[in-house]
Amino acid sequence: MHLKEIILHPEEYPTQDYYPFNHKIFHLTKRIEFSAPVTFFVGENGTGKSTLIRAIAHRCYIHIWRDTDRVHLERNPYEEHLYRYISAIWTDGEVPGSFFCSDLFAHFAQNLDEWAASDPDMLRYFGGKSLVAQSHGQSLMSYFRSRYQLRGLYLLDEPETALSPKTQIDFVNLLKDMGEQGHAQFIIATHSPILLACPGATIYSFNEIPVKAVNYEDTEHYRTYRDFLNHREQYL
Repeated sequence: MHLKEIILHPEEYPTQDYYPFNHKIFHLTKRIEFSAPVTFFVGENGTGKSTLIRAIAHRCYIHIWRDTDRVHLERNPYEEHLYRYISAIWTDGEVPGSFFCSDLFAHFAQNLDEWAASDPDMLRYFGGKSLVAQSHGQSLMSYFRSRYQLRGLYLLDEPETALSPKTQIDFVNLLKDMGEQGHAQFIIATHSPILLACPGATIYSFNEIPVKAVNYEDTEHYRTYRDFLNHREQYL
């Protein structure tokens, strides 16, 4: 693994009045170890998994693409400061990487098209086709297949949102293949029971405080989907 472990330092938090520093999970979770090429963060909305994914990206000097500055009715001055209180423990030195979330990908694809207008060879890296001209799911898989060939640490926040169930299966196989090659490490926040089924992956549940590793069949997402598919008449 490139990233061996992260350590949180709640004793150094600057406040307990603002999120994320008022969130219990970030006080009682002291460390998270990474022992598999693919690690999932799973839990209900608001449990902190996406916040931690972004903090790890900042701590590891991985750029998070932004389309525009968001306007907040009431600004939280500490919203993005968690990374300052995290230590990243590397196995053999820092590696480059990337951060992905689907709501920012469309803006990236549009910018890529503009850059390619003056340098068409730029699209060769993404299979030779404009990402905008492909369906959203196709463009994502083109991006994933090209980017994850490179050695690095890859952080993804709910990549399944634009992927059909079949494409999610394709993505799981991509994660497995890239992980087995030994050059790519993935940390992914997800709600998808299909992604969570990735062979050999470690799953950390943010429904537990402190965060702890769980088996696939013990995740709330797996049990909910299983029970619904087997007994949907009880839910509708």
